[in-house]
Amino acid sequence: MRLPSGPGKRGVFSKSSAVYGTEEFALKAIATPYNRRLHQFAVFTACVTLLLIVAGALVTSNDAGLSVPDWPTTFGSIYKMPHMVGGVKFEHGHRMVAEFVGLLTIALAFWTWRAEHRRWLRILAVAAVGTVIVQGVLGGLTVLFYLPATVSSAHAAVAQTFFCIAVCIAMFTGRQWVEETPQVEIDTRRPSLFTLTLLSIFVLYVQLILGAMFRHKGMSWWPHVVHAAVVAIVLTWTSIRALSVYSRIEAVKKPAILLLSLLVTQLCLGFAAFLTRVAWGKDSLQPELPMVISTVAHVAVGALLLATTVVLSIQVWRHVPVAFEERAPGRERTPQAA
Repeated sequence: MRLPSGPGKRGVFSKSSAVYGTEEFALKAIATPYNRRLHQFAVFTACVTLLLIVAGALVTSNDAGLSVPDWPTTFGSIYKMPHMVGGVKFEHGHRMVAEFVGLLTIALAFWTWRAEHRRWLRILAVAAVGTVIVQGVLGGLTVLFYLPATVSSAHAAVAQTFFCIAVCIAMFTGRQWVEETPQVEIDTRRPSLFTLTLLSIFVLYVQLILGAMFRHKGMSWWPHVVHAAVVAIVLTWTSIRALSVYSRIEAVKKPAILLLSLLVTQLCLGFAAFLTRVAWGKDSLQPELPMVISTVAHVAVGALLLATTVVLSIQVWRHVPVAFEERAPGRERTPQAA
């Protein structure tokens, strides 16, 4: 929401528009009561989704991708439990967690549609169902086409996208989002903090795809390692900007601190994964435990890093609107709420 300004004046949120915005959020809080059980279920779904990402990383890290060679059946059966030995325990275990996440997502969408008055949130919950279906199909195609690097990488990217959606639903159903009156500060810097958060999401997705292509033997390791420096610079810039300028806004400060902490952790895990898998373990006949632990932890923290960046972007959009200049040609314009 903004108020257009007259000629030669800065078209930013004025004092009157800020008051109007505060009243608007207060009215929305009254119209949208906090649903504790729905929020808890959304948080549970997001946590199980992270577990699913870990299960998927265990499949890749243990080279167990074709331990179950058919899909959607398992050794020709839909309902029989296979012997959970060797790579089967990782591959079939991953499928079982995926099916559970699918059921949770359907239940969450149905519950959100029935309980929520916010239309955009109901649409987001339905989009989560669509995303998890796409994720399941991509997972099946990786088996049917014998682990093509592009499809497997897309499978990894969509998995983390779905995790971000699940985290966002958990945030949007939370008490703080529903009941708080946002503390707003205008961002007059260039590039804006919101632009930096979007750039951070972009470079993280590029890094995610490069890492997935390397894990699935679609490219060498060096593009992923080189681009890690770009990720480190952009995310450090973003988090330091948020903490140095907008530390008074808790909704921005907390994810910024978490973002910086996860970035340092992720860089350390990436170095450990490089040492164990590339430098020391390149001649190993099968994955060794240090390789598996470092790689799985690297994937899990990467998912948390991406989700945290998405949360920070949304909170910046809500609390730190961008200042802009608008010149009206010819004549003075009367303020109108956009």
